[in-house]
Amino acid sequence: MKDKILNKATNLFLNLGFKSVTMDDLAQEMGISKKTIYSHFENKSKLVEEVSMNLFWVISNGIDQIVQLQKNPIEELYEIKRFVMHQLKDESTSPIFQLQKYYPKIYHTIRDKQFEVMQHCVVENLKRGVAMGIYRANLDVTFVARIYFLGVNNLKDQTYFPSNKFTMTHLMDNFLEYHLRGIVTPEGRKILNSIINSNQQ
Repeated sequence: MKDKILNKATNLFLNLGFKSVTMDDLAQEMGISKKTIYSHFENKSKLVEEVSMNLFWVISNGIDQIVQLQKNPIEELYEIKRFVMHQLKDESTSPIFQLQKYYPKIYHTIRDKQFEVMQHCVVENLKRGVAMGIYRANLDVTFVARIYFLGVNNLKDQTYFPSNKFTMTHLMDNFLEYHLRGIVTPEGRKILNSIINSNQQ
């Protein structure tokens, strides 16, 4: 039952937002009593924490599986972007921003873990791209990896990128292209342009 509650809560939070969904909503949606929910999660904050951590591990494990495929580094970043956006339901309710606003302690815990995972993933991606000659040889890998992390996370800030003006899909596509155009070689640019053109067809 705990897993069923976790799965349903995840869907509701991602589709409607962490703030909007109440324990009453969840109970009604599942056709169970609130008492049943509270027997597994002592309060909403605990439920939000477990949903967030579970989602983090699902995404982290999925990224690991994509990396193990050893795709071309540029294709790899696009594949990871597609996977993450699918898991987060295209972030139509800006769940990460809501987490930051209403559950800051949980947000900072998740963000620290994200930083560890993304640093390793992006650093390895950059090193492989340089070795293959599709990323510039003179890159400061540590700097670029950290800038990439900050950029991806700050796209979710509604202050600067309000969802009524920017969809998350549009933001992520533009940011990934922006990131890659700054680091690719002429050879890498051919691959990037090919991917962008195929995505637009």
